[in-house]
Amino acid sequence: MVKQTDQLNLTPEDIEVLNTKIGLKYLFAEKKINYEKILRQTRYELKLRELQAELIKLQNWVIKEDKKVVILFEGRDAAGKGGAIRRITAHINPRYYRKVALPKPTDEEKGQWYFQRYVNQLPKPGEIVLFDRSWYNRAVVEPVNGFCTQTEYQQFMGQVNEFERMIVESGTYLIKFYFSISKEEQARRFADIKSSPLKKWKMTPVDENAQTLWDEYTKYKNWMFEKTNTDLCPWVIIKADKKSEARIAATEHILKTIPYEDVALPGLG
Repeated sequence: MVKQTDQLNLTPEDIEVLNTKIGLKYLFAEKKINYEKILRQTRYELKLRELQAELIKLQNWVIKEDKKVVILFEGRDAAGKGGAIRRITAHINPRYYRKVALPKPTDEEKGQWYFQRYVNQLPKPGEIVLFDRSWYNRAVVEPVNGFCTQTEYQQFMGQVNEFERMIVESGTYLIKFYFSISKEEQARRFADIKSSPLKKWKMTPVDENAQTLWDEYTKYKNWMFEKTNTDLCPWVIIKADKKSEARIAATEHILKTIPYEDVALPGLG
């Protein structure tokens, strides 16, 4: 148990935080104790758990009321989209949500209307769908890397707002996140990924070119915001240089935006 001493300049609230199970876990894990770091880690985890409990209530409401929720996670490579999705979905019922990260389109899909394969992934009543990258690949990643023609890009930009309007008017909640990081932070994260035997599989040829093409990404990103930031479906920009703050901000926005209520779901497995 942590107590105030002459050597510690801790507030009563600091001591309370450190004496939680999470705070004590971090204290006992450190050989050389850094109270500032431990307090920061503990406060983050306590806040995250509080929000995750609210996400369970939100999902129960979605299920009971047959609501449909779509959340898009966009941003540069290594911006922390996947990590945020993992924290958001960590404790909700896996039967009633899906994470969608589509691979390259097949030859058959290439011949279809661009939005078709995304339409096929939209939620049924009572379901939450989280897109780790979405139809907005065509707004930034594809034109920057030459994966689509300018004609295809212009067609997409001319259709996407109407497509999203139809989604919302069908009774679906649509949230669009853009995780924004600095060029320096992206470079640091890429270096960390490359140096880790457990992470280096994440690097793709597109990732390898991301720093070189930084300015092109910025140009298309700005066009995307200008053309698709609508009153009905606005972009929510998440500052993501600090992963913990980004995860909290995204989760808080979901809870603030969707008007859920605390409902009971007896007998739901």
